[in-house]
Amino acid sequence: MSYGVRLEVWGDFACFTRPELKVERFSYPVITPSAARGVLEAVFWHDGLRWVIDRIFVLSKIQYTNIRRNELKAKISASNVLSFAAKGEGELYQSTKDDIQQRASTVLKDPRYIIEAHFEMTEHANPSDNPGKFREIFLRRARKGQCYHMPYLGCREFPAHFRLYEEESIAAAYHGETRDLGLMLYDIDYSDSNNFRPIFFHAQLTNGVLDLRDCEVYC
Repeated sequence: MSYGVRLEVWGDFACFTRPELKVERFSYPVITPSAARGVLEAVFWHDGLRWVIDRIFVLSKIQYTNIRRNELKAKISASNVLSFAAKGEGELYQSTKDDIQQRASTVLKDPRYIIEAHFEMTEHANPSDNPGKFREIFLRRARKGQCYHMPYLGCREFPAHFRLYEEESIAAAYHGETRDLGLMLYDIDYSDSNNFRPIFFHAQLTNGVLDLRDCEVYC
């Protein structure tokens, strides 16, 4: 029995930052699998399941635009927080006047996708948990527009709207075309808490579909 789901997501802007260009941010041309998983987890997350992205359908043409934003160039150090907590005195704040700077970003405009995914049960599932139960919970939450937190498209300032996609056919963009998107971020390996490793894959958009079911990944 299949426990796959489809969720349509869209927004005004998106930025799935290429790691080699993170100072002046430049977005990948389509949503990354890890960002798509984050959208699904915002709708329904449980310790007893793990989302796996199967395919991503690109519904709108890839469009880039440039924006400039005020950002902080630094953050409060952990040592300052620990020192303040131990002594109970000093200054624990960040001055946006002193630390603000402008950064240019090349982001996606009017992105729209359908995320096709399934989930796998984990060892943290309760005895009463089962795939059918989890799927029904997700479908109910997606139909009602419920989420644990507002999903976003790469950056929190780019919120994602979503709806459960229940139609049979999908009108993806770039029908009849194959586009080589090069290496893209697939996910982050968190198995070693002292050494997070990025995992990449060779992305190819065929008929507007990014197929991740048999993709080869590189650490």
